[in-house]
Amino acid sequence: MQDITRTLPVMTDVTIGLSASGMRREFDSMGEVEVPANRYWGAQTQRSLEHFSIGGDRMPKAVYHAYGIVKKAAALINAEAGRLPQWKADAIVRAADEAIAGQLDEHFPLFVWQTGSGTQSNMNMNEVLSNRAIQLLGGTPGSQQPVGPNDDVNMGQSSNDSFPTAMHIAAVTAIDARLVPELKQLAQTIERKAQAWMHVVKVGRTHLEDATPLSVGQEWSGWAAQLNACVAQIEAARAGLYELALGGTAVGTGLNAPPGFSRKVAAKIAELTGKPFVTAPNKFMAQGSLDAMVRASASLRGAAVALMKVANDMRWLASGPRCGLGELKLPANEPGSSIMPGKVNPTQCEAIVMIAIQVIGEDTAVAFAGSQGNFELNAMRPVIINNFLHCATILADGSEKFRKYSVEGTEIDPDRIAAHVSQTLMLVTALSPVIGYQNAAHIAEDAQATGSTLKEAALRSGKVTEAQYDAIIVPRNMIGEGLAGA
Repeated sequence: MQDITRTLPVMTDVTIGLSASGMRREFDSMGEVEVPANRYWGAQTQRSLEHFSIGGDRMPKAVYHAYGIVKKAAALINAEAGRLPQWKADAIVRAADEAIAGQLDEHFPLFVWQTGSGTQSNMNMNEVLSNRAIQLLGGTPGSQQPVGPNDDVNMGQSSNDSFPTAMHIAAVTAIDARLVPELKQLAQTIERKAQAWMHVVKVGRTHLEDATPLSVGQEWSGWAAQLNACVAQIEAARAGLYELALGGTAVGTGLNAPPGFSRKVAAKIAELTGKPFVTAPNKFMAQGSLDAMVRASASLRGAAVALMKVANDMRWLASGPRCGLGELKLPANEPGSSIMPGKVNPTQCEAIVMIAIQVIGEDTAVAFAGSQGNFELNAMRPVIINNFLHCATILADGSEKFRKYSVEGTEIDPDRIAAHVSQTLMLVTALSPVIGYQNAAHIAEDAQATGSTLKEAALRSGKVTEAQYDAIIVPRNMIGEGLAGA
């Protein structure tokens, strides 16, 4: 047979023959179903559309792109083993490549709220690749000849092992392609700001109250360190996603998969993706639980928590401009009010906080769904991968916009910062080793009660001389050396 991967043209949807009614008949084990004639899906997909048209939440296309890799790898390994004729494998691979590239996205219409095993999405993929391969071979879509969705595209597989495999591939792709790079860039941008402001002394705050001084750079370095730690946790959690369930088939025993299939297909997926995927050493864990996805989702929650802290700190420090803290000046990106002229709000910070709230909520759902594995199958898979991919997307997008439109353009107000330092009473902490905690506390209390300066109260106490006070109360000497601390 000719090499179709080189000679067959790329065909479009309209090449599927339309009947007078715009529909064609497809069949499955339960009978015939009418489907749109200009779509590649078959009977099981159509049944799912009718039975599970719930809300507007569609299975993420990233799942199908990943599924294309699964089907391509399986076809290649099945052909190598002689179980699948090479010409069939070539057609399936050609169709899978189109799915991977997003060229068949409109043929994957199913909702998130479907069978918990992901069987309907698996069959959606099987039917689409089957009909596309049939078309490439000059056959009639819907005939299941010469390429069948179950016997050929799904050969050696089950939804129970292929869907979690697609989940892992999609999750790793989301982490590597956007999320980790965006978090790293944001952390690097914050770190650059930190280095530039490392010796700008400011008032520290604990419990929302004045505390001892630190530098602006030290404060910002803490934010960068938080994000870097989150990246490390995401990368650590990603390791569990490299283990693939494929080859376990229905319950983890590998029934109907050829010997060595799980190891070979994982190696092929690793080759196709450039990622270190391996076969899961215990398929019963891989299919009965979704623990690796739960841990990976928890790492996204950790990033959300850190981002919320950074965004909240920035918007509080920028509060004002006249009647707040006013130590930071955030970029003015758009008018902040429809009624108050000249008002500008910390909108990028607010968006990050909302994203973090959403991620924390979706991760809670993931954790709950992960706990619902029963016996040899966790049947809560669609909601887990939907939530994970949504969280990864909004965290990546939010980090990019936060960096570009807030962090990069943020400046400090040195005068406001210096004024706060001059007014804080917590500089008295430096006197404690000299005059004792109680005496130092009474000085601060007196200054607050009388409205006097800390120096006036200290001299009035008689516990220190002016020369001693001036030598001890030097804010710059209270912040340690750079990141080393005091």
